[in-house]
Amino acid sequence: MQLEHTAVLFIDLINDFNFERSEKLLHHTKEILPHLQRLKAFAKKNNLPIIYVNDHYDLWQSDFKKIIDHCTNEYSHEVINAIKPDDDDYFFIKPKHSAFFQTPLQSLLTQLKKTHLILTGIAGDICILFSAKDAYMYEYSLHIPENCMASNEKQGNAYALYLMRSVMNANTQPI
Repeated sequence: MQLEHTAVLFIDLINDFNFERSEKLLHHTKEILPHLQRLKAFAKKNNLPIIYVNDHYDLWQSDFKKIIDHCTNEYSHEVINAIKPDDDDYFFIKPKHSAFFQTPLQSLLTQLKKTHLILTGIAGDICILFSAKDAYMYEYSLHIPENCMASNEKQGNAYALYLMRSVMNANTQPI
């Protein structure tokens, strides 16, 4: 991996964790939080672009401060405070599961001349999997660290990692 061609994506980490079965996802997200923080510090130190792509929560504005205000509650505050975007990070909203679907992500990555992506976030068996599929179709090389991805169910997370390794040729080694 050449760092000058690398971008880091944090997917759906600004989350209210206020939905059915969210307690499992919140628990699993807290488990990966130290690894996400370490990756973010590494990216900052090495001047890698950090790109947050997040659900819109019916706000439909790419304003991470509004999304944070909307999502912060008794469940989410620890995760949001630990990994929220900085003012110099990129932030996009997405209408569906993939970080690429109907977002400017592909255009930004092209402009930045990035060909290698480190994908992280939640939910691994849905949004990370769909984003990885699209990234693979766009011919990006992928690192999806298994210790930086969480899903509601550990089994679903493991199966998504298997698919990303075997079908999308992703490196899933922990960071």
